[in-house]
Amino acid sequence: MDTENRQEQREEVERLPQDDTDLEAGDKDKDASRNGSQHLDGSRESSAGSGDPEKKDDFELVDWDGPNDPENPFNWSVSYKWVLTITTCFISILTGLPAGAYGSGNVQMEAEFGISQANFPWLYWATASWNVGAAVWPLLFVPLTENTGRMPGYFISYILFLIWLIPSATAPNFATLIVTRFFGGGASSVSINIVGGTITDIWRGEKARSIPMSIFGMTSVIGIALGPFVGGAAQTHLNWRWIYWVQLISDAILLPVFWFILKETRGDVILARKAKKLRKAGRNAYTKAELNKTSVVEMLKVSFKRPTKMLVTEFVVISFTLWVSFAWGILFLFQSSVTQVFTTLYGFGTFQTTLIQLALSVGAVIGTIINPAQDILYLRSAGRNKERPGKPVPEARLYFAVPGSLIFTAGLFWYGWAAYSSLHWIVPTLGIACVGLGIYEIYMAVVNYLADAYEKYAASALSAASLGRNTFGAFLPLASQSLYTNLGFQWASSLLGFIGLALSLVPVILLLKGPDIRARSPFMSESTYDEDEAETRRNSVASSKAQRAGSTRSIPPWSSVRRPGGVPGPAGQAVPATAAI
Repeated sequence: MDTENRQEQREEVERLPQDDTDLEAGDKDKDASRNGSQHLDGSRESSAGSGDPEKKDDFELVDWDGPNDPENPFNWSVSYKWVLTITTCFISILTGLPAGAYGSGNVQMEAEFGISQANFPWLYWATASWNVGAAVWPLLFVPLTENTGRMPGYFISYILFLIWLIPSATAPNFATLIVTRFFGGGASSVSINIVGGTITDIWRGEKARSIPMSIFGMTSVIGIALGPFVGGAAQTHLNWRWIYWVQLISDAILLPVFWFILKETRGDVILARKAKKLRKAGRNAYTKAELNKTSVVEMLKVSFKRPTKMLVTEFVVISFTLWVSFAWGILFLFQSSVTQVFTTLYGFGTFQTTLIQLALSVGAVIGTIINPAQDILYLRSAGRNKERPGKPVPEARLYFAVPGSLIFTAGLFWYGWAAYSSLHWIVPTLGIACVGLGIYEIYMAVVNYLADAYEKYAASALSAASLGRNTFGAFLPLASQSLYTNLGFQWASSLLGFIGLALSLVPVILLLKGPDIRARSPFMSESTYDEDEAETRRNSVASSKAQRAGSTRSIPPWSSVRRPGGVPGPAGQAVPATAAI
């Protein structure tokens, strides 16, 4: 009976659109194992054409001009790759700051808007709306960047992010703040989600991407964790509205700098522009991505349908989403908890409590420093993979996650039971740093494991996790005030610690039973196919397009791309398989 049910689930999976690797950018993907297919010069129509290639007698396929094509982002200089990496990660920090900065102005907003927080943190609804926007917007808009490119995605979302800071700064009432922060959070999240795709566009292979992805993971955490400090500094010397004005002015000044530094990194888009120039010159030239282009409606349909289905049917997605969502909720819960604890016990002011919250960032930085060691262990696991020889084991992504999750849990207990005025303030602060380290390790483990285990469905799996993560970030902190007031500082943190301890079983279960769980998952079983199958699939699709166009020319082997795990991608270019998270 169990076998029949799994077969029905697999049939349902197969009825969904097959690949979502081109649906959205993200933090992690598989890489093209070969780079540098040739530019195919086929016969041309006598008339210029830029219409549907299926209606033409013949067309030529545009690809990279050999393995050393300077237009291929993989071949750009290492120095420029680092400039791009640092710049985009800096964008991740800038757009994440308002998420945490807002709360620093609570005291002033409470007085100005006449809102009492004695019994409930009403002002937190504006942070909740920010996170709801961050959960929803990427599902709608990140898939569109796969056709338009990274740069339009960056600059449109960044400009929208700046625009929505203005009504937040001038809000005449609290309802306006709730609405404007929904849109600001959405635009911010789109920018952050694109960063991971940029990194995978320019760095070839897991080893090369190790440090850049570690840095990106760090900026995803510290962008939020640094927010209270930035907001606290602004409201201390000015007022709460300057929390937004300061960010607007500084971020707007940097916009032309970003425009000067950044350029398009998505291979499909670069090749499509090349093909467009050839068509303008009278040649009927197209790229593989243009031949296999998915409609916007279909992309949006899949970007909503598949993550939702996975959230209710996939054990790994459900458990990992709960795990990372709880950790992300704690990141936001600490913005109110730290203020309550340190104000009560030590008489700290608003700005002093924001300095304490910097401990979360310190923990994330420590995680970034040690994360390359996790990547080394992951790469070495390829030598003992009996299931798929030569390919790293997905569960090897979780080696540091187990101690990281336990450190996260220990940090919660430490923070709680060190919350006595008789102890120096540095003691509970060290517990906060442990929580920050744990959040980072959990975040990186979830992103990397889901991308490895689900391969061509990784974007949907990570979209599901991102949806849950931001939802928890929106609503879990609403319980902070009553939790710490009713249970006391010690037992409130202990309750959170016990939940964290229970969720620490998630990576342990996957380490022990990962292969069996993956074998039972219809999505994982369907998502993994070998390189030869991927090659055959890609060539058959493109060849059928050519045959319908009247051409009998098939795609030769030197023009193809094969990637570990069999996920097809544009020639010489990594295909994003991850949402950001």
